[in-house]
Amino acid sequence: MPNTRSVIIVGGGSFGISAAIELRQRGWEVDVFDPGPIPYPLAATTDISKVLRMDYGADQDYMFLMEQAFEVWDSWNRAWREPLWHETGFVIMKHEEMQPGSFEFESYRLLKKRGHTVERLDSVELKRRFPAWNAELYNDGYFNPRAGWVESGRVLEWLYVEAQRLGVRFHIGKKFSRLLDTDSRVIGIQTDDGEKHHAEFVIVASGAWTPHLLPHLSDILWTVFQPVFHFQVPDMELFTPPNFVVWAADIANTGWYGFTAIQDNRFKIANHGSGWRFHPDEPRVMPADQEEKFRAFLRGTFPALADAPVLFNRLCPYCDSWDGNLWIDHDPDRPGLIVATGDSGHAFKFTPLLGKLIADALERKPNPFASKFAWRPRGKITTEDARFAGSQGEAAGR
Repeated sequence: MPNTRSVIIVGGGSFGISAAIELRQRGWEVDVFDPGPIPYPLAATTDISKVLRMDYGADQDYMFLMEQAFEVWDSWNRAWREPLWHETGFVIMKHEEMQPGSFEFESYRLLKKRGHTVERLDSVELKRRFPAWNAELYNDGYFNPRAGWVESGRVLEWLYVEAQRLGVRFHIGKKFSRLLDTDSRVIGIQTDDGEKHHAEFVIVASGAWTPHLLPHLSDILWTVFQPVFHFQVPDMELFTPPNFVVWAADIANTGWYGFTAIQDNRFKIANHGSGWRFHPDEPRVMPADQEEKFRAFLRGTFPALADAPVLFNRLCPYCDSWDGNLWIDHDPDRPGLIVATGDSGHAFKFTPLLGKLIADALERKPNPFASKFAWRPRGKITTEDARFAGSQGEAAGR
């Protein structure tokens, strides 16, 4: 075993690189193994945008965590040559009146309780402020100004450069083959070229690939693909701030959410439903019925986009945990192995804090969120809980 504190990280996405930076700053020798390139084209993070929001129903833990994350996002924006996170605000609407117990109402109530400035919207106010909406279909909701979207792929590029600057060693093109162990302890990994690499700890942070690299986790983690489309907008002014912001449309019941248009007239929209399960390395083909499903939604909610041309589509891979919460902890049956995954479609917004969460878990340091993300047996989860957990209701965090 090496004499220095050393760790191997399998995966160069937001979990892996965030952990690499934090651990390197704490004095660890860090080696990251990734098939490359970084950002990896087929990974969830490699995209034009992700939502930043703290609207999580009645779940105070995630709201508290995101309040802290926003402070770091703000500081990163000041450090970048140009802002990569865009604080547009977030409109979340329902067809019917918000009622206690609903995701929208509980988010609104907790935001108010925490002192955040949120504005209730009825159909009249929705139409006045955000005219692209079909206000006849949406009667209640709110606007939260402390939210927006981030250029996720570019953020990961920046983190990659920062990790290298700090001395993290990257092994691009080296694919994980298996764990190495001795005396019932994990001591490293073997890559697909047969090379063996040793360290004091191994962190597997491979996103949607994690349940396939570690098959013993398949009953608590699995890969799910969700559909994303980009449409070309005919009127940029109608679909950009202040007339249009990041949004969710009765998401607890429908799964619809999306973004503002960006400079090339590109409008990104996604639907979070049951999705499809298959291996992340298998060919990804959008089901034939999805374009019409998206168009039907646009015709009803944003009529100006009813005939908008499709520019792009993709199936976005999630690593869902059984309860929708992140999964960051030591494997109790495999000393030396830490698993950091379970994005469940809503992890990227926490990127500024993921490194600390993972490093604290590895070093077994107290962390107020450790128990929420700790190793846990699969249990029962109610339909309502599942709807607002990452796996069944990302609530506009993707």
